[in-house]
Amino acid sequence: CLLLCFNTRNMAFFKMTIDCKIKLPKKTARRYPAYELYLYGEGNYAEENKNLLLTGIPVLFLPGNAGSYKQVRSLGSIALRKAEDVDFKYHFNFFSVNFNEELVALYGGSLQRQTKFVHECIKVILKLYRNREFAPTSVAIVGHSMGGLVARALLTLKNFKPELINLLITQATPHVAPVMPLDRYLTDFYTAVNNHWILKAQDLRNLTTLSVAGGFRDYQVRSGLAFLPRLSQHDSALSVVSSAVPRVWASTDHLSIITEDPKKRMSVLNHHFVRHPAKIFEENPEAFTGLTGAFIWITVKASKWTYSVYNDSDGKYFTFPLASHRKSYSHVYCENSIHGFSYSFFFFFPFSFFFFFSLYFKVVILKLQDYPSLSHIVIQVPPTVGNKYTLDCEFFKEDSRRVQLPVTHLFSFGKYNILLLEKNEKLILLTFERKPSVYRLHIPWSHEDSVVVAKVPSSTEISAKLHIAQPQNDSRVPELNIYSSSDCQYEVILKTSLLQILGQVIRFHAGVLPVYVVSNILLTYGGQLSTLISAGNFSLELVRTAKPYKVEPLLSIVVFLQGFNWFREIWESLSLPEVDAAVLSSQDAWFPLVSLILFLLGTGIAYWNGVFFSTSLRLFSSLWLTLFRPTVLRKDNKLITPRRFCVVLSLALVSWTTCGALAVFLIYLQYLFKVLKDCSKETSQNSSIYTVKNQSSMDSTSKATQSLCNSTIAEGISSLKMHVTILNLFTWIVLLNLPSLIYWLKNLRYSVRLDPDPCRSTAIILVCILEILMNSSTSEVKSSKLLKIAAKVPLPLSVAMLAFGRMHLYKVPHFVTFSLLLHVLCCIV
Repeated sequence: CLLLCFNTRNMAFFKMTIDCKIKLPKKTARRYPAYELYLYGEGNYAEENKNLLLTGIPVLFLPGNAGSYKQVRSLGSIALRKAEDVDFKYHFNFFSVNFNEELVALYGGSLQRQTKFVHECIKVILKLYRNREFAPTSVAIVGHSMGGLVARALLTLKNFKPELINLLITQATPHVAPVMPLDRYLTDFYTAVNNHWILKAQDLRNLTTLSVAGGFRDYQVRSGLAFLPRLSQHDSALSVVSSAVPRVWASTDHLSIITEDPKKRMSVLNHHFVRHPAKIFEENPEAFTGLTGAFIWITVKASKWTYSVYNDSDGKYFTFPLASHRKSYSHVYCENSIHGFSYSFFFFFPFSFFFFFSLYFKVVILKLQDYPSLSHIVIQVPPTVGNKYTLDCEFFKEDSRRVQLPVTHLFSFGKYNILLLEKNEKLILLTFERKPSVYRLHIPWSHEDSVVVAKVPSSTEISAKLHIAQPQNDSRVPELNIYSSSDCQYEVILKTSLLQILGQVIRFHAGVLPVYVVSNILLTYGGQLSTLISAGNFSLELVRTAKPYKVEPLLSIVVFLQGFNWFREIWESLSLPEVDAAVLSSQDAWFPLVSLILFLLGTGIAYWNGVFFSTSLRLFSSLWLTLFRPTVLRKDNKLITPRRFCVVLSLALVSWTTCGALAVFLIYLQYLFKVLKDCSKETSQNSSIYTVKNQSSMDSTSKATQSLCNSTIAEGISSLKMHVTILNLFTWIVLLNLPSLIYWLKNLRYSVRLDPDPCRSTAIILVCILEILMNSSTSEVKSSKLLKIAAKVPLPLSVAMLAFGRMHLYKVPHFVTFSLLLHVLCCIV
């Protein structure tokens, strides 16, 4: 369809493309200095619109995460070509918003600001038409990715008039939840938008909404997130997967979409995106036309018929009387063997009226019970020159072509309907016909299809994967339709693919992997605190302490108990949030085995992350040792000094006046530099001790000195291993806060202070904690009375992190901060 023809990441640029910047009111431009509004133009069309004398239908394009306003060029150019085809009887004026390519999918602090700016843009756009005849009173919005969510958020504004939007089309927009919930502003924004659309469903009946998901090739936003939330009272919304939209490569009738009647807009969307888009939408399908041209009429009474020809100067009409077939058969099946060859169906009504529509598919199946008033089916075969084609037609019963097979693997409960287009009792794998076969996997409850064309003889694998689970009140099952020759032989085998299952787990839950990685590192951190005497390194402690049976059973028990009302009431009385696993389980997107797989993946990532981190640290310390001569390792008994206090105040001031993520990143670099120097000093001390040991003679004083040095070196190594673990843990905190830092750097020319800042308060606490920890040693922790408590706390924190951090990644630094705070208390007390 026209709205799907453009690729928003591969923009079409033209030599004569001119994007006209629309002048905004001074108050709006001053309030939103980073945002702009543009009018798309190209060639003569751009020259004519320089004076903004617009006469078309206004369409506003909203880019998504890091998107550019120039992405509208492909859509605007295609629409312009279509307008030229109808001599500009109807045409569109495409506007686009420049959001300065902000990372709104990772930082939600600017979503509300973008929404308010779009509202101002809509008012500016409509003012451009106010002196025109038949001035429009609303705009159509096309939103890509997060731009679609911003468009939906317009309805949440207090002073926004819903009649300003009549049509909203979103492409690959994550409507259900954010892909990476890295701050609370993002999750709060989603909650406000979805709750408003559910509570105000009756008020949104005049707004027609279409959400198009990208399918399995969209790796950034899985299609399950692009389905609009189920609205029981909102019947003007439609969600489809692009792979299920027929003829997406062709244009659709946009003239019928822009209308004031919401029911008509919905019927247009259903017509083009769900039912049979090969036929142009008609308001009154009862208005029939006659048949023209030189055709030969042939009546066929057989239930199965084949027509083959090399070339034919005259077309033919083959008529199938339904009176002799309606009682015995329920379906009619027609197949053409020439790719791209068109044939047509004509439905004969009583009194010689008929209904015409053209189909450009190789295979067509009609249910006779859907057309009780028809007397004949007419198939038009147009003349052809130089090509051989074969047309197969057959009447059959649906039961004779349908086999129901159970699915045996764990992640797919239910059955698949196999629709067979021949009467063989046995299904055989290889086909022995030259014609290619077409396989279509159809998921009825979510408008998603997967079509595979295979040459024969061949063995074809089809991945039966779902974007969303089957609704509880929906009894329909997925269907695998096999379109092949009537004399072919084939076999259908259902088997489990562990790689595909793992791929689905990663596709649905890759965003929660950082939670599991940090959980494993936190368990290792607690293990190192409990075994300071042995001074185990990171890798050994990870293998010893990071066990799934320490975490997963408790989470499964809590999720199970939350299914009981009495437990849920107690849980709510304690003001505890709902466990994320319970929310995902209610969406049929979570199973205990999924959590186990993610935990093991997190363990592997944490292990290799530790190996890479330690190896890199040794390499850089060796390089540091060759460039700089290390000073003698000295023990500073004071954890808090005036210099360190000034550093804390300076970084706290940076966090408060600029960006909290910047302060976190600076203290991280300071910690990394400190550990790097300590590692180089330890390497130098070890070399000195090795040299002394190789001396042939040694007096008692030298031996005492060596013993003291050995004790100092052992303590330094133990402290260094603890610092490496803390630094490894802190690295993930920096990564989770990095998007807000990038956002602040990109908008630094507009504002020095990030507002709102998702990690300002956390940054100030972390600066104080890490400034003390980087100068501490294990000797201070060993003598602390709080060591046992500090060593046991990481385990419940890991459980709580997995319970409340899967859908709220921004909570992960809070759990880590609390554990590090106990470590600081061990150093002081």
